[in-house]
Amino acid sequence: MNLAAFDWRMLATGTIFIATLAGVALGRAPGLRIDRAGMALVGAALMLAIGALSLEDALRAVDLETIALLLGMMIIVAQLRLSGFFELAGRFAIKRAHGPFRLLAAIVMVTGFFSAFLVNDVICLVMAPLVIDVARALRRNPAPYLLAVAMASNAGSVATFTGNPQNMIVGVASDISYLEFAHRLAPIAVVALALTLGLIRLLFPREFAAPFETAPAEPRPRRHFQQMAKGALMTAGVVAGFVAGAPVAKVALIGGALLFLSRAVKPQKIYAGINGELLLMFAGLFVVVAAAERTLLTPEVVAAARQLHFDNVWVLSGATAVLSNLVSNVPAVLVLQPLVADLANPDRGWLIIAMSSTLAGNLTLIGSVANLIVVEQARRAGAKISFLAYMRVGLPLTLLSIGFGAWWLALER
Repeated sequence: MNLAAFDWRMLATGTIFIATLAGVALGRAPGLRIDRAGMALVGAALMLAIGALSLEDALRAVDLETIALLLGMMIIVAQLRLSGFFELAGRFAIKRAHGPFRLLAAIVMVTGFFSAFLVNDVICLVMAPLVIDVARALRRNPAPYLLAVAMASNAGSVATFTGNPQNMIVGVASDISYLEFAHRLAPIAVVALALTLGLIRLLFPREFAAPFETAPAEPRPRRHFQQMAKGALMTAGVVAGFVAGAPVAKVALIGGALLFLSRAVKPQKIYAGINGELLLMFAGLFVVVAAAERTLLTPEVVAAARQLHFDNVWVLSGATAVLSNLVSNVPAVLVLQPLVADLANPDRGWLIIAMSSTLAGNLTLIGSVANLIVVEQARRAGAKISFLAYMRVGLPLTLLSIGFGAWWLALER
């Protein structure tokens, strides 16, 4: 009787786990109006309903340190965005680009740099409309420049664990210092950005063969210099805290909270920049994965996983990249998390997972949320980026950048 109940619970847990990951990866469910956050929460609720986890265990499974880090960074980025900081920095660089290749290089550098320190999804929200406006003013094809925004945001965000949500999970779970993480992965980000620039230039020869015929119109964006200075100083202070080795979630949350002390910016405007759906999705996925780990990760499964040779850099890089494109990068990192402790070099394993799960996002249009943001912004502006046009650049970029990343990390024993 107990064995039958155990088998039933395993089957139900496995079904909920797979269905939740599939729903999060696809972003929708047939016949239902539900998003990724909703599906993650439904999956968590079903795990509670079948007894895969108790309520107490489910609450403990939610990694509040990761949630706090993500929330703090969202507040900081929202304030910088409201002040016009990102737009000013982007326009400053773009205005000095006097040819199509220089424009492309400016977009790659600005997007990659800010994505290295701040959440890359938000950088795409700022850069995509800016790039569309500039391309139209110059009468250029916006597609290669929009590809640069999406791909450079993924590539640049590899550098630190505040660059994207999956890296935040790795940073909190691994206890690798911010400086060590950046020291080992920033070179990979730089090479990935160079590959982004080179491949887009190579695969769009007509666009970069013709010089500009008109000069971009002088923009008049809304700028709040006091708020810019306030946000920039707070960001510098938070990054300094990270580098100094202070608890990252604590530093980010304090820095973000202090930005609410303002006489000019209403809190509601900052609240609007906080992605509550992403925070809810994280909470739900933490519970779903914890339930699957407890019920499905039997000694036999662990033994079978060891036979996959995840200690090999190339095997773990490839497995992470494939899994990230099947279920999306955040669920992929959570699924692989229980296996890292068994590796001979867990720190290197975490770095491989962070690198590969992030760079795998450049493979297809649906590979990362950053890509989807750029595509949606382009669609609203009447510009089209096809799946094949994206993959034409994304496939070689992903293979080359992950290949370099695996080689680089394999050098360090």
